[in-house]
Amino acid sequence: MRQLYNRKQARTKWEGKPSPTIKMVNNTTHYLNRFKACLKIDRTIRDGVAEELCTHLEDKSRELEENGLSREEADKIAVQSLGSPELVAQQIYETHAQGSWKEAFFSALPHFLVALLFASYYWQNVVGLSIILALTVSIAIYGWHRGKPIWLFPWLGYYLIPVVVTGILLLNLPQEWGWRIAALIYIPLALFAFISIVKQTARRDWLYASLMLAPMPVIFSWFLTLGTGNEYLTSDIWMARLQAKIPWIVISFIALAAATIGFIRLKPRRYKIISLLIPPLVILFSVTLASRGNIEFWGWLILLFSLFAFATPVWMQAREQS
Repeated sequence: MRQLYNRKQARTKWEGKPSPTIKMVNNTTHYLNRFKACLKIDRTIRDGVAEELCTHLEDKSRELEENGLSREEADKIAVQSLGSPELVAQQIYETHAQGSWKEAFFSALPHFLVALLFASYYWQNVVGLSIILALTVSIAIYGWHRGKPIWLFPWLGYYLIPVVVTGILLLNLPQEWGWRIAALIYIPLALFAFISIVKQTARRDWLYASLMLAPMPVIFSWFLTLGTGNEYLTSDIWMARLQAKIPWIVISFIALAAATIGFIRLKPRRYKIISLLIPPLVILFSVTLASRGNIEFWGWLILLFSLFAFATPVWMQAREQS
């Protein structure tokens, strides 16, 4: 790619027009840019594939020049011989899109840990909760600074959950000036961090943003069926309700883990979307229907927000493909 860049910097002074070399480079660069924009895989792998594709185009063009074609014609035919960059990107994506079983298991591990936390009743243990939280934060930070591998994004979703839940609880605290100020300061900062992380994840791949946010509608749906904000802060009614629903909560997170494994292991992008989209939506609507209208207005607003945040990346991906 550096060679292409250096060649692109050259200019001819003959009648102020670009030379055929520049046209060749422009055609090749345009093709490679379209190819890279469509190839939603790890950046290191994508750049390596683009480099190989660039070398192939140069070799093909050189071969056609030796057969008597002009450089511009050779470049044009070389680019056309590869076919549509979108089609080439799709074929290469399906080659690299399937993660290993190791990646699939490690991606699903946070869902399994949450299921185990509830199944073993360690959610009532401050030490157990602290260990899980510290582990999640550590792994999320490690993966973020290690190139954002695909297994990072489910961990990152759980990393964001406490940030959002804290903001919701702040809004339900007694309306004293201290808590109002805390909410006004905390919530803008939390929203900034949340949006920043989602944007950086979506820049890598829209579907990774949905993979990251998949636990959010499920957690909020259960969270809001257990009681109102004041009940969480002033009584233990929500704990009794939670005890009765633990088996279904465990099943919900095991279903999320299975969906995550399917997302990592499947090759076609449309199947990844289906495996990612259906389980959280089914869980969300089942839980809200089972709540029998116990969710308040603000609860529905939070649920709609979490559903919107989860589904938007998938919609953006479908829009790009259309």
